[in-house]
Amino acid sequence: MSTIIKDRPISTDRKLRKVLLATGVGHFVEWFDFGLYGTLAAIIGLQFFHAGDPGVALLSSFAVFGAGFIMRPLGGLYFGSLGDRVGRQKVLATVILLTSGATFVMGLLPTYHQIGIGAAILLVITRLIQGFAAGGESSGATTYLAEYAPVARRGYFTCWIDNFGFMAFVAGSGLVFLLTAFLGDSAMNDWGWRIPFLIAGPLGWIGLYLRQHLEDSPEYRAVAESGKTESAPLRAAVTKAWGALLFCVGFVVLKAVGHWTLQTFMPSYLATELHFSRLNAYAITTIGLFAIAIMVPFMGYLSDRFGRKPLMLAGCAGFILFSYPAMMVMAQGDVLSAVLAMLMLGAFIAAFDGACSAAMAELFPTSVRYGGLSIAYNFAVAFFGGITPWFSVWLITTTGDKFSPAWYIMGAALITFLTVLRAKETAGQPLKR
Repeated sequence: MSTIIKDRPISTDRKLRKVLLATGVGHFVEWFDFGLYGTLAAIIGLQFFHAGDPGVALLSSFAVFGAGFIMRPLGGLYFGSLGDRVGRQKVLATVILLTSGATFVMGLLPTYHQIGIGAAILLVITRLIQGFAAGGESSGATTYLAEYAPVARRGYFTCWIDNFGFMAFVAGSGLVFLLTAFLGDSAMNDWGWRIPFLIAGPLGWIGLYLRQHLEDSPEYRAVAESGKTESAPLRAAVTKAWGALLFCVGFVVLKAVGHWTLQTFMPSYLATELHFSRLNAYAITTIGLFAIAIMVPFMGYLSDRFGRKPLMLAGCAGFILFSYPAMMVMAQGDVLSAVLAMLMLGAFIAAFDGACSAAMAELFPTSVRYGGLSIAYNFAVAFFGGITPWFSVWLITTTGDKFSPAWYIMGAALITFLTVLRAKETAGQPLKR
């Protein structure tokens, strides 16, 4: 049975759990695949690039990581438009197949020592395919869950997207940690790094199976049945919802920089710049990401009770005030201190993420929600998030200040803080049609 609240169908709790599981597990698979590259960036740099200096190899590796983000806007344009024209479910099934396939192939690639520069070229191609597919994932999953969730619980349900994403990074980082502990650095450098990528194959099929058994969201079906879908949703999003696009970009600046700093840059930063052992670096990152995953649903619940803006502003303020001190604490060389610093930064990103997914979806009408969110989200992530690991290493190399990446995080947080201040509160309101 279902009831109508404010002219909007609300599915039963059982159906909601099924939708949440299928969407979340698929999202987990996507970001397990996508995040492995960042976690293993230092090893990948040594395997695929000819560089005597590990720092130069790491820069090259992060440059390829950023190349994948170049394709995200293109993927967002393609899959976002498709999702608004043919439905969310079909597109979400397609993107998981592409991403997991590209990740699996990455585990089979020959190295520089085997075929020379051709190895780096093949690595770039697989990253471009992976990035293109990822362009349709986060915006699509957020849109789908927002359109299923009850009005009063939308923040809680949509924030599980971030929870599953962080859990994917925990699983990837944890797996790398266990493999490194079991195999040792030598075996991990030689062949052990391939194992996590190869696992992407079977995981992808699981996610595909779950998503193929979903139906489209009630919001999208209502718009489709009324004949109000847009034939050119991307053009409609730019012309009719340009204000929403700008606000969404502003929201995503901190989300992109914060996520990719903690998830991707931090393991290499701890090992390369702060001289923790690789094993300890993976352990610190894994603990921090796990704590974030636990905190995010609670923050989503709070955003439903107290509004999106208070949570998002608190997260921004935390990064502005404490990013630099947190990096200084990490540099003490003590594992416990580094974990505590990661937990502090993690609390800020959890507060922000708990409200942000719902806030982004609530900006757009249903007819252009997937496409509009895809445009704003992926362009912001590509420009700000994709360069985060590379730019952070460049800052350290150029300035000689190992804490200089904090200034980039603080700048991103300030941009988002000012954007959120000007945004309207949307918690508790029906989605736009």
